[in-house]
Amino acid sequence: MASTGAGRVTLNKGGAGRNGLPKIHTEKRAEGICHDDSTTPVKAQNIDELHSLQRKKSAPTTPINVGGQSPFAPIPAEDRHKQQLQSISASLASLTRESGPKVVKGDPARQSETPRVSHVSHSHFAPTVDLSDSALKFTHVLYNLSPGELYEQAIKYEKGSFITSSGALATLSGAKTGRSPKDKRVVRDETTEDVLWWGKGSPNIEMDEHTFMVNRERAVDYLNSLEKVFVNDQFLNWDPENRIKVRIVSARAYHSLFMHNMCIRPTPEELENFGTPDFTIYNAGQFPCNRYTHYMTSSTSIDLNLDRREMVILGTQYAGEMKKGLFSVMHYLMPLRQILSLHSGCNMGKDGDVALFFGLSGKVSQDHHSDEGPSPNNRYVPSHLTPCFSVSNMKLMDYVLLQNPSAFIDFNCFCPFFFSLRDISGTGKTTLSTDHNRYLIGDDEHCWSDNGVSNIEGGCYAKCIDLSKEKEPDIWNAIRFGTVLENVVFDEHTREVDYSEKSVTENTRAAYPIEYIPNAKIPCVASHPKNVILLACDAFGVLPPVSKLSLAQTMYHFISGYTALVAGTEEGVKEPQATFSACFGAAFIMLHPTKYAAMLATKMQKHGATGWLVNTGWSGGSYGSGSRIKLAYTRKIIDAIHSGSLLKANYRKTEVFGLDIPTEIEGVPSEILEPMNTWPDKKAYKDTLLKLGGLFKNNFEVFVNHKIGKDGTLTDEILAAGPAF
Repeated sequence: MASTGAGRVTLNKGGAGRNGLPKIHTEKRAEGICHDDSTTPVKAQNIDELHSLQRKKSAPTTPINVGGQSPFAPIPAEDRHKQQLQSISASLASLTRESGPKVVKGDPARQSETPRVSHVSHSHFAPTVDLSDSALKFTHVLYNLSPGELYEQAIKYEKGSFITSSGALATLSGAKTGRSPKDKRVVRDETTEDVLWWGKGSPNIEMDEHTFMVNRERAVDYLNSLEKVFVNDQFLNWDPENRIKVRIVSARAYHSLFMHNMCIRPTPEELENFGTPDFTIYNAGQFPCNRYTHYMTSSTSIDLNLDRREMVILGTQYAGEMKKGLFSVMHYLMPLRQILSLHSGCNMGKDGDVALFFGLSGKVSQDHHSDEGPSPNNRYVPSHLTPCFSVSNMKLMDYVLLQNPSAFIDFNCFCPFFFSLRDISGTGKTTLSTDHNRYLIGDDEHCWSDNGVSNIEGGCYAKCIDLSKEKEPDIWNAIRFGTVLENVVFDEHTREVDYSEKSVTENTRAAYPIEYIPNAKIPCVASHPKNVILLACDAFGVLPPVSKLSLAQTMYHFISGYTALVAGTEEGVKEPQATFSACFGAAFIMLHPTKYAAMLATKMQKHGATGWLVNTGWSGGSYGSGSRIKLAYTRKIIDAIHSGSLLKANYRKTEVFGLDIPTEIEGVPSEILEPMNTWPDKKAYKDTLLKLGGLFKNNFEVFVNHKIGKDGTLTDEILAAGPAF
């Protein structure tokens, strides 16, 4: 006999049960029932109560601090909740109504929550219109959700969202798998008329304020019509004195998680004092713009209003538009504070020495420049470039000038075609700036202020095409829970990602927090740079592996932003094409390139930084006849720059470009340091050198009339630092 304590269990040996086994009889005690007392029973009366016990309540947070109160003074939860909703309602207010929408915090799927209404007056004076349907409903706000909560929202409500075998969230960006720079516009008004770079060569396509307001109204009305919206309040710039508060309002969990990773994540304490955002994004990408609206040339429009500090996205769900849109904003806001915004990588040695790396991206992958409509500018397209291609979403450049002796093509602003047959030769920026012997400050966007260098972002946006654990272990290991995988293909059963698969797009991406990189320095700030390294993959094979630059030469090559475009094997063309992108990121700069160059020169001169031009491209001949410079040699060169030993080397000047090249570097064959030594045909070398010099001069023509400084003498110095024949 065995007893449970709540009753008595006996084996009846006299009676037979099934298969000859004795019957079991349970006898209840008079005072109770028979319990399983192996564990304490849960404190729930039904399954819904049990599920509610599973989730621990988070401490409430609010983006607004009561005026005049100490930031440490306790604020009643109800007031905190009301202030938060008032701020969000004001952001979502239509400008044709006096008030914002009724907003309530929480997931509408959780019916148990009682709506708490916030209907606030808006500061703009606009005519009141008749009551609309949207004013009669609640807009549920999902505010600063955690990755786990966003996973649940994406998997439950967004088709094409799956958890991969590594724990990352795989998503689809819809029809657009890259940015649409032809559809990106900036309001030209009194604020921007005399400040921004307009006209030939500029990435800034103008629109008027009225058109912006039409698109803003369209986006806001769409977001208010939804049952729920996602709101992120986050920061840009790790420098606490110069950080920017951004609010992102979006309709997809994918977009919210992407920005959660890419922007700097505030602590609950920081949200208490968040206040009014400095800049707001309205991402209504699932809804198209009106093609009949002035300036619209397709169903897509990405609009910046720098006076209102707002950005509107219509007709594209590609998340990279938000990242690069904010980068453009920083290229405007930071120079106003005398802070230089940079499209670069940055790392720091164990002794605190800091290096900046500039370089254009690798492969051309799919980037939709425009889905429809004719080109507003008449650009010459060489006959060997067929109109059946897809342009890249290159990490550092979507604005590309392809030059040949007779013509050029401007990708960024106006080319309506798409390429698939050509590749940009990767300069090695990501590879060389990611060094296990040095701390990573950031891989893409930085600011250089009086305090030093700071990363703008809180995450990394890495290319995934052909990713392998052996080649890129840090990126591979960063693809785990919390990471967003865009447009990748995976096994339907195992959920293992095939990074070589291009069925959706070649522009597959991973967005993850920077702390997923083991040697990332948190906070992502460093002292003033000691070295400024300009990387070029010269497919012509005439630039030396490394050159020490004067200040004027650094400005010249920074403004030029050179690398090379090489032909794909299908095309059978071996002639490389020079590629120029001002400031190594012309698609995102807002001011004239010479203004950024002048700021760079001032800071380099003040802090004693040295400029270097490093060629990671070809040696012994052009692409097709020469060979790629070994990565091991380039790493030795970079190590010599970091250690300072290269400053002590002996130098001599080259022809045409007038570059100072070292005579020897430890671990690097001396004969490759002078490019002509590696060419079997010396005449072919000189002809190619003159050709590349001519392409540099042709590219620089657009900048020669822009004077730097009061007397323009710096402009003359920069021009003199270019190729001389």
